[in-house]
Order: sequence, then structure tokens, then C-alpha cells
Amino acid sequence: MKKLLKSFKTEIHPTPEQKIRIHKTIGTCRYVYNFYLCHNKALYDKGEKFMTGKSFSIWLNNEYIPDNPDKAWIKEVYSKAVKRSIEDGCIAFTRFFKHQSDFPKFKKKGKSDVKMYFVRNNPKDCVCERHRLKIPALGWVRIKEKGYIPTTKDGYVIKSGTVSIKADRYYVSVLVELPDNKTADHSNEGIGIDLGLKDFATVSNGKTYKNINKSAKLKKLEKQLIREQRSLSRKYENSQKGESTQRANIQKQKLKVQKLHHRIDNIRTDYINKTIAEIVKTKPSYITIEDLNVKGMMKNRHLSKAVASQKFYEFRIKLQAKCNENGIELRVADRWYPSSKTCHYCKNIRKDLKLSDRIFKCACGYIEDRDLNAALNLRDAMTYEVA
Repeated sequence: MKKLLKSFKTEIHPTPEQKIRIHKTIGTCRYVYNFYLCHNKALYDKGEKFMTGKSFSIWLNNEYIPDNPDKAWIKEVYSKAVKRSIEDGCIAFTRFFKHQSDFPKFKKKGKSDVKMYFVRNNPKDCVCERHRLKIPALGWVRIKEKGYIPTTKDGYVIKSGTVSIKADRYYVSVLVELPDNKTADHSNEGIGIDLGLKDFATVSNGKTYKNINKSAKLKKLEKQLIREQRSLSRKYENSQKGESTQRANIQKQKLKVQKLHHRIDNIRTDYINKTIAEIVKTKPSYITIEDLNVKGMMKNRHLSKAVASQKFYEFRIKLQAKCNENGIELRVADRWYPSSKTCHYCKNIRKDLKLSDRIFKCACGYIEDRDLNAALNLRDAMTYEVA
């Protein structure tokens, strides 16, 4: 039977000793990643050859650490996590050399998303039970959401995973090998989805998903976030002026801001997950979306915040994963496809259509909501790429 790899992420409750080990491992991974970047930069300045991740790992363990006993603490943490951080640095350099990204940036403490990687080396590693998970170098760790991760007892295998920290909360993300039971159901017709700012998504079947950022709950949290950020800013200013603002108070306020950011992010992500689940549950034969130029939209200073809060890229990535899991074809129309300006009835293109025109009116007499018209055009699009 064909196997499928699926990731599961949930919160964990490590013991105080396990928390110390997690922080120590993540700190070491960040240090080694930065050291790898710095070492290659120094080699480049000297005109010497670039050092790959594998070569750097051998040099670090066999030459650098024995010659520098004060750096022996690097070997005190889980070796696979350190090796993975070096591989990440090598991947970042590879992307830079291929002109796919900018020069790799150094990871800063408290600001960079560094994770503790672990892998299953033998059958006793990465064992999962209903309420706990066995992680190499940490041992058994309690899971908050019991029964969410498929258990080893039922025959599921955890291949690898990561432990991360966000807003003083600990999370584990694992890659589980599942049997691929997807069956494509083509009994229903395809659908088109038009993403926007007024409404989050308009589906060609008439269903509209509201913009969650306009809800009273999120507006209240954003106002609260503004107040807490202002308070943090004042504490930093007082500290620079030499006034008696203790560092501990700054850290407490910083944690308040982080928790609010995390809560807002979780609400948005949860809304995306539920929207995708509801769309996929209708079992369409295919789904068509538009290839949005999010980077270009972010350059508009009037819309950048609204665009960022909608999380269009996350929606597309999760929709693609869900479609692959359920055997649904995901079609991506070209970003220049005039879905909003094309009349769904007569296919005439209205070049004079403005962004403020929310109702599409055509000379042929066709009148429809602008977003629904775009969704219908995307559903019937003939030129597309399969994601």
C-alpha cells in the first residue's frame, strides 16, 4: 500500500528539566547556524573555497572543538539537531547561489524561529501514546491535545519532528507515515474561489466566507495589542534615558505582546483551517484559485496590513495539502487572468472596471456581485496550471 506523510502539530507540557534541555539545544543550534554562516563568509573574504554543510560538520567535530575546549558544550546537546541546523545553513546558501533568495541572515536570540529537530533512528525512538510522546534526548513529554497524533500502538510511524517555542508555549510538530487511502470523487462539479479583502473568500457555489479581521473579537484584541506595544515602547525609552525601568519588567511586557500576537495569529489560522475543511467537504472534482501577486500587493502602504492579515499564502499552501490528501485537483489560474473584469455570461472584458465597483454590470444585461462573478470565471477557466 502506498504511504502518505502528514504533519501534526500540537502543544506539549515539558517538565522544568526538559524545558532547560530544549532551550539549551535551540540556543546551540542558533549558535552553530550563525557560526557556519560566519565561517563561510570569512572563507569568501580570503578567496578560499566554500565549505559545504557535511564538510563543516566534520571539521567542527574533529578539528575545531578538540582545539577549542571552551566550545565543548556544543557536543552536550542532541547531535542530530545541531547537524540539521548546519544543513539548514547549507540550504540557505544554495538558494542564494541559485539567486532564489537573499544572502542568509544571522539568527537573533528571541527574534528568529529556531527549532529543535529530532529523527527516528530506531524503533524505540518517537513512540507516541494517547497522552504522551517519546522524543530523543528529552524522553516522555506530555501532550496537551490527547489523541490528536496517531499512536504507535495503531501501527503509525513517526519519521521525524521538531520542538519549538512561541510566546512561552512549547509545541511539537511530527511527520507521521499514514496509509494513502485517498479516493477521488468526481461526482460533484468543480468550484472556483476568489480571495479578497472585503470578504476573505467567495466560492462559485454562492458561499461567502467573511473577513475574520473585521470581527469584534479581533478588533478588540488588536486594540489591546496597540496598548501593550505602546507600554513596551515606553519602558524601552525610559531604560535608554537611564530611568529605573528594570529589565525583568521589560521582559514581562515583551511576553504580554508576544502572547497577544500569538493569540491573534492562532485565531486567523484556525479560521483558515475551518474554511478549507468546509470547502473540501463538498467533494468538488477540482478547485481553481488565482495566483495572487501578494508581494506586489504588500508594496501598497494603504493595503499592506490588510493583505498580510488575510494570510493568502498560508491558505494556498494548506488548501494544496488538503487537496492532495483528498485526491482533488487544485488548479491555479495565471495572475494576469482577468477574472474580475470578464463577464461570466458573454465573456466580454470590462477594462474600465474600478476596484470600488462592487457590482459587475455588463452591456449584455448581466448583473452580478463582483467577487462571485470572478469565482464563476475561475471555475470555468480553461488556462491554468495544476499545483
